[in-house]
Amino acid sequence: MTIAHDVAGSGPTVVLLHSTVCDRRMWDPQVPALVDAGYRTVRADFRGFGESPMPDRPYSDAQDVVDLLDSLGVERATVVAVSGGGRVGQEVAARWPARVAALMLVSTALGGHEPGAELRAFGEREDELLEAGDVAGATALNVATWLGPYASDETRARVGQMQRHAFEVQLAGDPDVESLGVEFDVSDIVAPTLLVSGAHDLPDFREIAVELAGRLPHARHVPLDWAGHLPSLERPDAFNTLLIDFLRDGDG
Repeated sequence: MTIAHDVAGSGPTVVLLHSTVCDRRMWDPQVPALVDAGYRTVRADFRGFGESPMPDRPYSDAQDVVDLLDSLGVERATVVAVSGGGRVGQEVAARWPARVAALMLVSTALGGHEPGAELRAFGEREDELLEAGDVAGATALNVATWLGPYASDETRARVGQMQRHAFEVQLAGDPDVESLGVEFDVSDIVAPTLLVSGAHDLPDFREIAVELAGRLPHARHVPLDWAGHLPSLERPDAFNTLLIDFLRDGDG
């Protein structure tokens, strides 16, 4: 299957991979700015998010992204990925290095990372709420955890809507369908990489950004003192400036 997606604008292609708290609608504040700046945007919903249904057979998010690019005739693109989507972005950049011109990882996850106390506590509490059938409570927990102090009430409501929809789709799917785990080495990433972390995020994601900045050959880390886990939604104008500057600096 081809995952749900949309395309806007013309010019060099920028692929936008969403957080697993959201879906492709999280990029609504970025698409007009990128199009106005002369870029073609491709944004997609991973399986079980937004308009992409749950899989009915083993699948790979990274392969889905590459298949989508193939279907659109995109040979090379900049990848911008957030949180859980960041791990997918890493896999694409490591396994298909010729396809990725540049990589921007925001509050990214990392395979093999040992969760800290706060992240473990969050995961345990989310599991408890979902096992009790309290989808509303699990949704509220995610909104409170993943948005920083500058997120508006409207943004919090939008994230809650996306997260609740994802829970409902995933809980209705077949829990036994597996994601195909393909081993890859982040050291194989050769694309210029910008790592972004937020001071108001859980410590894990700042630690991951620092680690990856040391492991990747062409990486730099930009910590944002105002940001939580989802800076593109919390302060879209500031984030858009950072993103477009990265693209125009010749990295993307």
